[in-house]
Parts: sequence; structure tokens; C-alpha cells
Amino acid sequence: MSDLPQADKISGLPHPNETQRLFGHEAPRAQVLEAINGDRVHHAWMLTGPKGIGKATLAYHIARFLLAQDPPSGSLFGTPPHVASLDVPPDHSVVSRIRAGSEPGLCVLRRPLDEKTGKLKTVITVDTVRELRKFFSLSAGGNGRRIVIVDCIDDMNANAANALLKVLEEPPQDAVLLLVTHRPSRILPTIRSRCRTLPCAPLSPQDLQRAFEAALPDHAFDPGLIALAEGSVGQAAELSLTEGVKTYGAIVDMCRTLPHFDRVKLLKLANSVGRGTEGKFDQILNLLDIFIARLARVAVSPTGAYEVAGGEKEVLLRLCPDQNASRLWADTQLELSQRARQCKTANLDPSSLILDMGLRIEETASKILR
Repeated sequence: MSDLPQADKISGLPHPNETQRLFGHEAPRAQVLEAINGDRVHHAWMLTGPKGIGKATLAYHIARFLLAQDPPSGSLFGTPPHVASLDVPPDHSVVSRIRAGSEPGLCVLRRPLDEKTGKLKTVITVDTVRELRKFFSLSAGGNGRRIVIVDCIDDMNANAANALLKVLEEPPQDAVLLLVTHRPSRILPTIRSRCRTLPCAPLSPQDLQRAFEAALPDHAFDPGLIALAEGSVGQAAELSLTEGVKTYGAIVDMCRTLPHFDRVKLLKLANSVGRGTEGKFDQILNLLDIFIARLARVAVSPTGAYEVAGGEKEVLLRLCPDQNASRLWADTQLELSQRARQCKTANLDPSSLILDMGLRIEETASKILR
């Protein structure tokens, strides 16, 4: 089963159910502990924030703790003691069962595997959500709690979201649902209103490095990842495993000669993508977006431009000398982001889009530098 694709696993990183240590997210952890100590655990929590920052890892930490807790108050032993941490000993039986996917008190909803194609479906279907009926109909073991993790709710189609809403409207006793979302604004308001929100912020540079080193102990942490990953250990891992920092350096190097690109370097970048290289294409689009965003910010905060590639700050300051230039780059970033989305929707040639974006960047640089 471990060889099958998993929608809730970031390539190159351990699965969130295997991650014993959680970095950052002190505020949401404190909110959960306050609710637990006050015996006010809400039946549904929505974990929000950018992708790859550890929301699913936090969800599994909460699930492990709730399932490993002694039975709720009302037992012969009276009120449970105050707890100061969500950590559960790594040798606890609940930890082992969750890691093995055999914990009867936990149900995880994610995009299912299409048995016909052997690939993941593009959405969480209503049939997947209806599996909760069977889960909740089973006798509760352990301390009586039943936990559901949805990773992520953004993947649900309309029918699946409506089916989940029915569960939230009439939650079973001692059930807790942990809903992971990268884009909470797109979630049905009726679902959001029935959840307590746990906002999760991007990781600090220190937590990002510690999380990266814990997840990828055999890979050196490049300081450039602090700027490029934007607090996401998932993004940092992907960039490290695919030489993303090197690709970003190539983009910076290509822009040294603006307002005129080195055509050979631009063609080399464009030819590195094509049909069947979606991952590389997405990475280049993301890195171009980051580079232009850094251009737009440098005139406002020149000292805040952390160099990812050698000589980058000099390139940024030359191409964006004032706030008028900053506005032009911001407009260009928005335009190119929209163009990239349209290209992917229409399944157009990726190489042609990269060349087209290069020409648009040249045009903006010419307006600023002439």
C-alpha cells in the first residue's frame, strides 16, 4: 500500500501520520489545548493556511492526542489533569496504529485512487464522504472518541461538500472533524460557520530549517530556501529535491541583461519544459512569479531583499529603482499569473508560454529603464 500514490502526502517528505515532531504553530496548538483543558473541544476544526506548512501534521498531532487521552471526565477518576502539550509518547499504541493506518478511531478522507487508471481522482467524491456513515456506525473503542481528518477539503466536489455539511449539522457524539484547507475563502460558508478556525501561519526561518532537516536529514538546507519556500517546508523540500534554487539562479542570471534577454538562456529555460513535464513547468511558473514579486517589493523595502542567488539584489534594484517601477512590476505579475492559469486551462504549449512571458518581462523592463 505504501507504493500507491497518496493525495495527502508531499513527494519527498514523510507522511504527516509519520511525523512525530511538529515545528511552529504555537498559537493553534495553544487554542486546542485551551479547549481540551476547558472540556470544550469543538466537534469541527478548520485548519487554514498555505500548503506545505504543516497543517496536516498538526491535524494528526491533535488526532493522536484525542485518541490517546484517558476517557473523558465522568469516569471514576474524576476530572482529567491539566495538559500542557499535544505530544504523545512515540511508543504509544495509538501512534503505532495511526502510522500503520489501522486505528479504528480515525478515518481519513482524501482523493481516492481510481482503480481503472491506477491514478488519483481529481476530487474527493460524494461516495468517499458517505464512507463516514459506516465509520460512525461502528462501535467506538478506546476512549470513545472518533476522529475524522479531511486532507484537504478543497478537493471536494459540490456533492461531497454537501454530504459533509450534513455530518457537520448533526455530528455524532464524541466525534471530532479536522478539516485541512489551503483556500478557506472557497469553502462553503455553511461549512465554515460550523467549524472553529485554527489559522496556521507560515513557518519562521528557524522552524522552516528545523522542519526541513528533520524531514530530509540527508539533504543540506540551502539558505535560499528561506526566501523561495515562504515558510512552507513542503515547498522547501520540493525545491531542494528538484534543484529549484539552481533554476531560480538561472532566472536571475537571465535577467541581468534586461531590458534585453539573452535569447540563448531564455530558449534553454523554455525548452526545459514541455508536455509531460508538468512538475517542472509549474515550478518555473512559480519561480518566475516569486522573482517578479521580489522585484515589485524591492523599491519599497530594499534592505529586506534577501539574496537567493549571487548578485540578485543588484539586479532587483536596477530593474526596480522606484515605486512607479514597483507598480509596473506588480501589474506585470498579475497579468502573467492570469496568463499562466489560462494556458494551463487551455492545455497550451508550456514552452511557448515561457517565451511569451519572457517577452512581457522585457517589455516592462524597457519601460522602466529607457
